[in-house]
Amino acid sequence: MLKLMKYELRKTWFLKAILLAVTAVAEIAYLIGLYARQEDTMGVAIFILMMLAFGGILMIGLESVMTLHRDMNTKQSYMLFMTPNSCYAILGAKMLEFSISVLAGGAFFFALGTLDITLLFSREGKLSQLWKMIQETISRFSVSGRPLTINMGTMSALAFVLVSDWIFTIATAYLAVVISSALLNGKKYNLVISFLIFLVLSWGVNRLTGLMTASIQNTTTLMAVSGGISLAFAALMYWVTAVIMDRYLSV
Repeated sequence: MLKLMKYELRKTWFLKAILLAVTAVAEIAYLIGLYARQEDTMGVAIFILMMLAFGGILMIGLESVMTLHRDMNTKQSYMLFMTPNSCYAILGAKMLEFSISVLAGGAFFFALGTLDITLLFSREGKLSQLWKMIQETISRFSVSGRPLTINMGTMSALAFVLVSDWIFTIATAYLAVVISSALLNGKKYNLVISFLIFLVLSWGVNRLTGLMTASIQNTTTLMAVSGGISLAFAALMYWVTAVIMDRYLSV
């Protein structure tokens, strides 16, 4: 499994290297703008860093899906299945590499954002106002119509449900790609069909999750349960995907 994960990382390292390089440049520009009091430079840097934080995680997921699509619909598929590894191990390595990359990327951008915001408020001598601003900002958001409150339990549940939902999304995309490849291997519009299958699967599971959590009133409990359901469905998607790969795509 470890060797397979290293192989998957080698296939996606270039995107991650670009993201890190651009982030480093934007962070240096932010620090220069912060301490030289160049508001325009700092504003542009903040915008770029925000786009990198959200877009970077999205791009890591898309890269993982597109890599699987190439593996299933090109000669790479034949070479992949010729290795002495089961479909469960091959798919598991992809899922683990993606999950670790998302967790590491999310933690990195969160830590960087926290540092930058702290430095900004510290420079202005308003560090005491930071916590109040965070509370006011978070109170404007809600989950299923229920307002968020800032405490350790809520923040932990929020982080858990965000990560779980993203893992579920990619697991669903994997299943859609493999179903489409099994039916239309290498055919025209394969990718479009994969996307449509993904939309249908996501809609169905989201509807089912909504019904399963409709009676939960506490926001923290709702997010924790929703995250657990997402992980359970991700595990189911993984198993179904591996079974289809083993029966219809392996050589």
